[in-house]
Amino acid sequence: MAWNQPGSGQKPGGDNQDPWGRRPSAGGGGKGGNNVLDKLQGMFGGGDPQSEKQLTRLLLVGAVGLWAIFGFYRVEQAERAVLLRFGEFQSVQTAGLHWHPPLVDSLRKVNVERTEQMPLNASMITEDENIVDISLSVQYRIADARLYVLAVADPQSTLAHATESALRHVVGSAKMAQVLGEGRAKLAQDMQPRLQAYLDLYKTGLSVRNVNILEALPPRDVKSAFDDVIRAKEDKERLKNQAETYANGIVPEARGQAARLVADASAYKQEVVDRASGDASRFKGLLGEYRQNPSVMKSRLYLETMESVLGKTSKIVVEPNGAAPLLYLPMDKLGQGGAPAAEVLSGQGQVIPPAATGGSREAARTTRNLEEAR
Repeated sequence: MAWNQPGSGQKPGGDNQDPWGRRPSAGGGGKGGNNVLDKLQGMFGGGDPQSEKQLTRLLLVGAVGLWAIFGFYRVEQAERAVLLRFGEFQSVQTAGLHWHPPLVDSLRKVNVERTEQMPLNASMITEDENIVDISLSVQYRIADARLYVLAVADPQSTLAHATESALRHVVGSAKMAQVLGEGRAKLAQDMQPRLQAYLDLYKTGLSVRNVNILEALPPRDVKSAFDDVIRAKEDKERLKNQAETYANGIVPEARGQAARLVADASAYKQEVVDRASGDASRFKGLLGEYRQNPSVMKSRLYLETMESVLGKTSKIVVEPNGAAPLLYLPMDKLGQGGAPAAEVLSGQGQVIPPAATGGSREAARTTRNLEEAR
């Protein structure tokens, strides 16, 4: 019966019923304040025991369905899921869609492909008892998800302590000059396997990918002195590079000059040999002619020699008949220093230049050689 039908509502005699024929609850105050369960029961037929069983069954099925739905989870490609059942390790799930019973199993996902970075700043004592301030960064990944989740309570804190311990060991085994100079790269190389050994010993499940020493500085009180040392080393390297550059430029040039001198010497040698061979051949030809007529050959050699010698002199000798020799000196040649400084008088009163005397000696020598060869 509807609420607005006649006879609905409170009847005389205290029969205050709702449209479903039920009395309001004691806490309703006569204002229709029904609870949710009463409304659901009214929807399934009032206070029928069979309807109450159906409602309870429906609620249970719904709760079980929700419980099953909330048990599905997805693991990404870069993740691993550590599954615990009542707090005890169960398995490590890889990428994909999985299901676990909620409220029974607990789940923790970790990314095993992302590279994390941890910075560290520390002051260390070197082997020669000096203090250096070092800044570094450690790049790492999660290698074992089970150990990372269960073996260590705080893996990041363990990593920081292990890094500081490994750094203290390698810096304590090196001198300050090595730490501040070119030895930093070697320190990082020596530190990485030691740090990994510490992490494996503590079972952190972390894998060190790289260790970078970003900066190594001396104490502030002596920083200026160390800066001077570093600048001196840089100047040394710069001058060394300049010297090597100069050497690389001058050595090939010297080798080229040496090769050119060797080539010139070889050419000169071949030229001398060829000239000597030609002179020897010409001498052999003259020898045959000299054997046939020695006097004619002597005159010919003398005249050819005098022609070649007098043709190069700067003096001209004019010998008139019955007069004293007249010497003509060209002033233009004398100004250039081309004229000889002295003359030699022949037996006939002629002026003969010094070159002519040398040519006569050459002709005499040639004649003598021909006579000896004959």
